[in-house]
Amino acid sequence: MSEGDGADHRRLIIAGSGIAGLSAAIYAGRSNNDPLVFEGDEPGGQLTLTTDVENYPGFPEGISGPDLVNDMKTQARKFGAEIENGVIENVDVERSGESGRTFRVTLSSGAEYTSDAFIAASGASARTLGIPGEDELMGYGLSTCATCDGAFFRDEKIVVIGGGDAACEEAVFLTKFASTVYLVHRRDEFRAEDYWIDRVMEKVDEGEIELKLNTEATELHGTSEEGIDHVTLVHNPDGYPTDKPDDPETEAYDFDAGAVFYAIGHTPNTAYLEGLDVEMDDEGYLETAGGDGGGQTATGVPGLFGAGDVVDFHYQQAITAGGMGCKAAIDADGYLEDLERERVATGEPATAESDD
Repeated sequence: MSEGDGADHRRLIIAGSGIAGLSAAIYAGRSNNDPLVFEGDEPGGQLTLTTDVENYPGFPEGISGPDLVNDMKTQARKFGAEIENGVIENVDVERSGESGRTFRVTLSSGAEYTSDAFIAASGASARTLGIPGEDELMGYGLSTCATCDGAFFRDEKIVVIGGGDAACEEAVFLTKFASTVYLVHRRDEFRAEDYWIDRVMEKVDEGEIELKLNTEATELHGTSEEGIDHVTLVHNPDGYPTDKPDDPETEAYDFDAGAVFYAIGHTPNTAYLEGLDVEMDDEGYLETAGGDGGGQTATGVPGLFGAGDVVDFHYQQAITAGGMGCKAAIDADGYLEDLERERVATGEPATAESDD
């Protein structure tokens, strides 16, 4: 067993403290699996960027993202979960006798832990532009989730930035609320599937979407109290205007808007798992078993489970992340029980108690 080398050993380690990770921690704690949660470099996940959450069941008056996360942390701790600051840098697998495996978890601080099972709930980070005003206005008129926040901006002029499937889908969705949606793309052609391009063009014909092609945003203006009031855009007839600041045809101008939605993709936080022989798609999202019945969150590595946006590139909602976290904890509990039985049958030491 790995605990003999001085590494702190746990039955279950969970990477991530967003809704998926905390839901997993609550269920794992209630199953007496003493989960240890590492918060990661985005404690609380993307929900902490949302000022008001109105679509999470049980809160008819809404709740702030940070409050929901903090309440879930309290609930997880009530059932025995430990939640620690720490960024996981690497996860390796070591053989653990004849049955099962042990995960060796290394933090960016150099600290090492081992565990019998591991849940990856480290989420996906929304890509941003890195332009002035972005940090100050995220959650105050700037959003990366139309489904989450679109209803807050009824009858506003809404800018959507992007040119792929996500941008086109979000632009179409936001026509439910906006006075007009302005779809900003740096080229004159979309990367989206024909289906979504056709949907956008239908809305263009109906006057609900206006296209701003060969255009990029360079600054967001507003305050956390009042939200966004305008955006600086730059246009060049040949596209990619920010690459051509000295071109006489590049024109910058201010554009009034009440909200801006980024739809330029997400990056799943799975780099720390690259040393494992675990299947991921081309974007780095974990591949899990899915299907019906138990084991839906299992990966191809025994004892490793995935939950939330680290797996789900489509729905990316708090409630779906929570459901996946619950599934992962139940799947991990089944794995740990099987592992315990195998160790007893082979005469190996039973799972060690947590070193806390």
